[in-house]
Amino acid sequence: MKKLLLLTALVSVSFVNAQAYKGKGDQKFQIGANLQDEATGINVTYDYGIGENISIGVSSTYALGVDDILDADFGDRFDLKARFNANLGNVLNIDDNFDLYPGLSLSLKNFGGHIGARYFFTDGFGVYTEATFPLAKYDEDKLEPANFIHNQFAINIGASFNL
Repeated sequence: MKKLLLLTALVSVSFVNAQAYKGKGDQKFQIGANLQDEATGINVTYDYGIGENISIGVSSTYALGVDDILDADFGDRFDLKARFNANLGNVLNIDDNFDLYPGLSLSLKNFGGHIGARYFFTDGFGVYTEATFPLAKYDEDKLEPANFIHNQFAINIGASFNL
């Protein structure tokens, strides 16, 4: 039994040799749940490293579960964002497996910001969480109730993969 525990511990330690952000050329794919008032959905993100601490990417969210009080069609439920991240994991020198990334995004619904964190358990797999928030909404005075789906504070949580 002791040999089995030792072997399990050694194998587990070998998986911890991951790095959350590797710099230029690094590619991340994330998929997770999107949680916000009046709706829940799915979030998909792709980030590409263009510098030691800078990445750009795209993010898309689709609200699957929308409360009945909102009359939301496909256009109300869908959002697409271009994003910019400042990857600060190596700057903060917390852990090679951890990356903290604040950023800005320009979407079909608004101009916004986000702050996220990733932790990689292996070289290819980790978890992430992001908080997103609008900084400027388009035509704020003319928004229908369904347009508020992607124009509010939201949390994304899910799995992150190195490509």
